[in-house]
Amino acid sequence: MNDITEPTNAPLKLAAIGDLHVTDGSEKRYRDLFAEISREANILALCGDLTNFGKVSEAEILAEDLQACTIPAVGVLGNHDYECGCQDEVVRILQQAGVTMLDEQAVVVEGIGFAGVKGFIGGFGRNELGAFGETAIKHFVDESRNEARKLENALRTLRTDKAVAVLHYSPVAETVQGEPAEIMPFLGSSRLAAAIDRFDNVVTAVHGHAHRGSYSGATPGGVPVYNCAQFVVQEQFGRPYALLDL
Repeated sequence: MNDITEPTNAPLKLAAIGDLHVTDGSEKRYRDLFAEISREANILALCGDLTNFGKVSEAEILAEDLQACTIPAVGVLGNHDYECGCQDEVVRILQQAGVTMLDEQAVVVEGIGFAGVKGFIGGFGRNELGAFGETAIKHFVDESRNEARKLENALRTLRTDKAVAVLHYSPVAETVQGEPAEIMPFLGSSRLAAAIDRFDNVVTAVHGHAHRGSYSGATPGGVPVYNCAQFVVQEQFGRPYALLDL
């Protein structure tokens, strides 16, 4: 676990945004937005699908725009960031741009703990897919369990009074409401919520992925969950990023 800033007693605001989907034609699309976020918030969380195809060139364009971000930033990858198989290089480029990429590490920013993973699919509640039957199904469920396990392990390292879970896939069904019912099991997994609810210090969870989902929900344990896909937040607030008090 890293501590990248000194704790502060001042009220903190988290800006969270997902699903930027940067393409080769997105030069300078987000530069002014990152400058605005830096004025409005203390910490930025990037909730995956930062690129459209996971291309190195897309990550480099995003990294250029991130030069306008003057506050600490944390992030996770999304499914789109894996498309080209260059996800390790995408992570390296974004880290060089100043983003602390989560997944295998947790970080403390101004006294707030952050842990995150991409997450995976599998469904919610009693309808969550179980590891039964064909080997392919068992592998599928193992991937979902592994993402939840990584999140739990990262959260366990945090000794802060407050912690935030940063995800791409949703941990709850509430924030994917509005998407076609047929694809809801492919938008997240309750296993992520179970990992979050094991810790009393987690005060909120943010995610992306569900472009037509709903803004807010909660885990079974009562932790607030916010869908920060830019399309959802834009409709809710007239801006593409959420602002949350920590």
